[in-house]
Amino acid sequence: MVGVASRDTIATGVLTAGPSAPARKRRFPRFHRADLLFGFGYLALAVVVLSGQWRNTQSGYLIKSGQDQTMWEWFFAVTAHSVAHLENPLGTTLQNFPAGVNMMANTAMFGVGVPFTPITLMFGPTVTFVLVLTLGLASTAFGWYWLFSRELVESKLAAGIGGLFCGFAPAMISHANAHPNFVVLVLLPIIAGQLIRMARRAAVTGPDRPRRRVRDAVALGLLVAMQIALGEEPLLIFALAFGLFAIVYFLHAPRYGMRTLRGIAPTVLLAAVFTLMLTEIPLWWQFFGPQSYRSIDHGPMGNDLKAIVQFPSESLGGLFSPGQYVAINETEQNAYFGWPLLLLLATTIALLWRDRVVRAAGVVIVVFGVLSLGAVAMLGKKPTGVELPWRWAEHVPLLSTVLETRLTMAAIPAIAAILALATQRAVGRWRESPVDWRPLAWFGTLALALLPLVPTILPVVERGPTPAFFADGTVRNYVGTGSVVMVPPSRPLDAGALRWQAEAGFDFPLAGGYFVGPTGATKKGIYGPEGRATTTLLVRAQETGAVPPITDETRAQARADLEFWQADVLVLPATKNVDTLRSTVTQLLGFEPARVDDVWLWDVRAVR
Repeated sequence: MVGVASRDTIATGVLTAGPSAPARKRRFPRFHRADLLFGFGYLALAVVVLSGQWRNTQSGYLIKSGQDQTMWEWFFAVTAHSVAHLENPLGTTLQNFPAGVNMMANTAMFGVGVPFTPITLMFGPTVTFVLVLTLGLASTAFGWYWLFSRELVESKLAAGIGGLFCGFAPAMISHANAHPNFVVLVLLPIIAGQLIRMARRAAVTGPDRPRRRVRDAVALGLLVAMQIALGEEPLLIFALAFGLFAIVYFLHAPRYGMRTLRGIAPTVLLAAVFTLMLTEIPLWWQFFGPQSYRSIDHGPMGNDLKAIVQFPSESLGGLFSPGQYVAINETEQNAYFGWPLLLLLATTIALLWRDRVVRAAGVVIVVFGVLSLGAVAMLGKKPTGVELPWRWAEHVPLLSTVLETRLTMAAIPAIAAILALATQRAVGRWRESPVDWRPLAWFGTLALALLPLVPTILPVVERGPTPAFFADGTVRNYVGTGSVVMVPPSRPLDAGALRWQAEAGFDFPLAGGYFVGPTGATKKGIYGPEGRATTTLLVRAQETGAVPPITDETRAQARADLEFWQADVLVLPATKNVDTLRSTVTQLLGFEPARVDDVWLWDVRAVR
């Protein structure tokens, strides 16, 4: 039983005895019935959220993913192809031919792509995609539940509520449309638990013995290396948030904090060495290998002030009380906590301010919430003129590559911890006095705050079939050592050909594609290939429905672009303004296409 002042959480619990001190003596973790109940509950909820995609893994498509689902499925498919053919998965020329793509610089998630290779080869990349998203939501929720129940609170219900919020917060549901790297976050609470246990031992007994230090360093180094293989941006955000939490937590006792820091510093440094040993080759490839880039300019990507208080689109609140659409896109609704939850949080933090965990978590919420607003505060998509700290932070190396809107994800476990602690106190009071009205008030208010955030099923549409030219393997008869150039060439706004290439068994490379790669002498990262005149001309023809003026200069540029792409064939499937595109390419090349299966085809092997 935990009363109002019976536990100063981490100070007297997590860093010293904690709610599960006897359990720490066991070599293997002990599961309780509640653990299994919450674990299966989280998995069931994740399946429901993604049930639309599960019902149709052949041709279903999460419509709010834009082109990202196609890109991620391609990542999983090409990784499986590389593993099966004993090829280097860190880079490939199967898209953006002949320059290729640096897979390490494109969040390919080798941590799941490689071990899930058998699933991808047997059932296809769509099954891998939805399986990773489903397990990501459920495992992230369970990971935080496990940490809270072992290190923060005694009540399984309190820990379960905290885990539920961590796994199914608005940002998690939004990213579940398209971004597995921001959904599979289960290693972050495990890393946090490892650091907490190291800090506890250092605070109580001083520096660890050499054997214990090496064992802890190996464990931490392996966990961080595995997280790098899953997603580096979430790891960076987590590290910054955890560091800020620790600083604020130890502010009232700096000597205690410094003793803890001195105790764990050698272990953390040794863990960094182990991490580097495990990841030096992929990290070198990412930052210095072929098609690496130095930085990427995303432009203004901060949260609108309205995004903080509104309900997410894929929730009960968004369904019955939608607000102004102010998100960057459907997959980046990283705040959207809703005004009821924010009001409850503000009240809870004020009432529990003496609790050091609540204090530190509150600071994390505020700091990362402000940083997520970007360089200039926006209200209803209109700049307010108020400059914010991100104006300076965005120039810090590594931070410049982070979409500032995602920084609010650091607040998710902080909010969950506060909710768990408040629930623990309510449960404790209820046990002391069943007639106490305050626990009932807490649970009622909590339900009202969380009910609008209950996720709805993510919408799925039917995507078009793969052209028979690719599905039946006819393309193999027309490609030698060169590439297939789609009309218009594949690009981030139209990446469907990546799926067709995967279904054809990767028997040909594609010009263009959807990826992040370098451009110019500065090697600044951009989405998609560097612009070429012929691509621009064909895109304009498709969008306007009119054949652009074709001159000797444009014909010469087309020949140069075909030479650059080492094109074997140009392929025009059924698409918008197909007749205009057919006429445009015919005038560019000077000869009519052949009708092969269900596509128009220009064989340029003899003319380029």
